[in-house]
Amino acid sequence: MNKLVNLEKYPLDRLDSPAGQRLVAQCIDDLEHEGMFTLKGFMRREVIDEILPDLLQKFKHESFLHRREHNIYFSDDLADIPADHPALARVNTVNHTLCGDQLAEPLLAIYRWSGLTEFLARIMDIPKLYPMDDPLACANILGYYEGEGLNWHFDRSEFTTTLLLQAPQEGGEFQYRQGLRSEQDPNYEAVARLLRGEDSEIASLKLGAGDLNVFKGKNTAHRVSPPVGNLARLVTVFSYYETPGKVFSDEENLGFYGRTNA
Repeated sequence: MNKLVNLEKYPLDRLDSPAGQRLVAQCIDDLEHEGMFTLKGFMRREVIDEILPDLLQKFKHESFLHRREHNIYFSDDLADIPADHPALARVNTVNHTLCGDQLAEPLLAIYRWSGLTEFLARIMDIPKLYPMDDPLACANILGYYEGEGLNWHFDRSEFTTTLLLQAPQEGGEFQYRQGLRSEQDPNYEAVARLLRGEDSEIASLKLGAGDLNVFKGKNTAHRVSPPVGNLARLVTVFSYYETPGKVFSDEENLGFYGRTNA
């Protein structure tokens, strides 16, 4: 695994060592105070350079173009808010997707590596995490080309794990707004102000190729701004669950990827 990721800097294979314990403690602290942590240069750049040409060809010829109109909640079934409330304003998301069965083996090896799942479980204070059994949904690469982007939303999962493979020339920034809502207060008026472009507390994170980011987006609104230029933003999303054997339904796979495991 050391050929794929920088274990000298990030000793995920030695979590009980002093260096491993310091890494875990720092990531827990970052997650608590910043809502995320980033391991810069986690995946070795030479590995990315090796797999990128083939992935770019797959994006050109095999990727699924995903277009979706949605509100920030990814749900139209909110009983405590009028259907015409500005917090439910519709937005558009557009990206290209490669599924797990189209990914390069180094990415799948990192995704399935027990050292990564154990590390994430410790950070999240979860007994154990498991990769998905779904060959399509387990790990995806999302490609955002010029004019495309992931619009404002809250995540449904407790945390999201991403690995950037290519940054665009301009734009394509991860933008987020902490403290917008809580489990006790949906704060619909503040959500509406964000969607109107009236929020002055939006923060941005610019990642580089090889950076691993773990983000808690359940109550932090976030988006990816459209890239500018010829280079797409390519980011791998790793999906883990607390129970083994997780797969998507045929309906979910059709909606996200345009095909099913059958």
